[in-house]
Amino acid sequence: MSIQVSQNQASNTLVNGDPYLSELLNQFQGLIFEEVPQPETFAWLQQVRDRAANFVRHSTIPNTREEEWRFTDLSSLRQVKFNVETRGFWSIKFDITRLTLPEAVDSRLVFVNGVFAPDLSSVADLPEGIWVEDLAEFPLEYRDRLQNYYSVEEEGTQEVFTALNTAAFTNASVVWVGKNVVVETPIHLLFLSIPGNSPILSQPRSLVVAESGSSVTLIEDYLYQPTNIEDPDQIELGEVVHFTNAVTEIWVEENAQVNHTRIQRESAEAFHIGKTSVSQARDSRYTCHAINLGAKLSRHNLEILQTGEQTETTLNGLTMISGKQLSDTHSAIALNHPHGTTDQLHKCIVGDRAHAVFNGKVFVPKPAQLTNAAQLNRNLLLSSKARVDTKPQLEITADNVKCAHGATVSQLEDDEIFYLQSRGIDENDARKLLVNAFAAEVINKIPIPSLREILLNIVNNLKSISPDS
Repeated sequence: MSIQVSQNQASNTLVNGDPYLSELLNQFQGLIFEEVPQPETFAWLQQVRDRAANFVRHSTIPNTREEEWRFTDLSSLRQVKFNVETRGFWSIKFDITRLTLPEAVDSRLVFVNGVFAPDLSSVADLPEGIWVEDLAEFPLEYRDRLQNYYSVEEEGTQEVFTALNTAAFTNASVVWVGKNVVVETPIHLLFLSIPGNSPILSQPRSLVVAESGSSVTLIEDYLYQPTNIEDPDQIELGEVVHFTNAVTEIWVEENAQVNHTRIQRESAEAFHIGKTSVSQARDSRYTCHAINLGAKLSRHNLEILQTGEQTETTLNGLTMISGKQLSDTHSAIALNHPHGTTDQLHKCIVGDRAHAVFNGKVFVPKPAQLTNAAQLNRNLLLSSKARVDTKPQLEITADNVKCAHGATVSQLEDDEIFYLQSRGIDENDARKLLVNAFAAEVINKIPIPSLREILLNIVNNLKSISPDS
């Protein structure tokens, strides 16, 4: 389920491999011999792992000479020696209730540094016809069906971080929504990163299958959580180095609907690389709200493949960064059938010396007649030293379509600030109001009220609101 987004996808493949990657791979493989489910019921999974491991062993980490990574320099990642933690993080006693969402109190799975934490999870509020489990707990009678959905990549489309995850993830969340099952309760997949004795690499893995006629709302939440918080209501982005390499695969079958919110709010010194692959069958509807807040360096690859007619895709994204953060969003949408629609809006708010990257591709080949595609990237720079690189792309060979794309880069208008000041609002509050309004266009579309409140509070408390702060 991968889109051929680059002719150079395999350009990072080496004959002798990369010692840095090999060391990471060996650490995980030493661990998974103890952690993976019984091999006799997941023999197919071992074959998938072996193929991915072989790819990693002959690959290297991308560099800025490659077009897909031109603006995102990963050399700082190489300077850190990451380890895999194996101790039982779930035994750490902290109050999970303050991290849960009121709408999903008993419909959540929690993973700590990539390891399933059953004591922090609860799915008691979910109806029949849906399975939300760690992979190891998934019903035996359905396990063989999973192999049709795990890491179904075409030859030549492998990507090294996705392959590293496939070769060596320890646990995985599985959300399986049965045919015609409508789940009203949102499902919260909470991936916590907590500090260890040394920088930690974790590899969260998720699989979501919405069978025909079903409907589900999913929250994929990556959160840094210090373990020594004195004030339980104060959740801050910390200063701990860690690396999250996450992969999520979503299958939306005929006439099914998936509402997906993905939030990344990890440590300000973290590295976060995430891959979301979505396959949509005929008449399906997929909506994604992708929010990027944390991490020193983050990258989200979002790939959508429409595999049937009259398929709808809606992508809303918001990046809010400051300091020296770098946040890179790469999206690719492939429409291969008639009457497909896609509507994408991605916004970036960039302060201080931060750097945002947006690269969005929409492919409309000959068979995708009567496509309706719109893509817009809007960027707000709060500082003269803030930077954004944007590259919206449309590749159209069909001749009867309605397609548009564009990008804007702007700063807060002095006239707008002056207008608000003339109404008795001081300059700082005026700037906050304008930034809040810019972000709210995306935040207000998120269907979870408590999440909207959390995100609006983060916007209101942005410290980089002043120019050249």
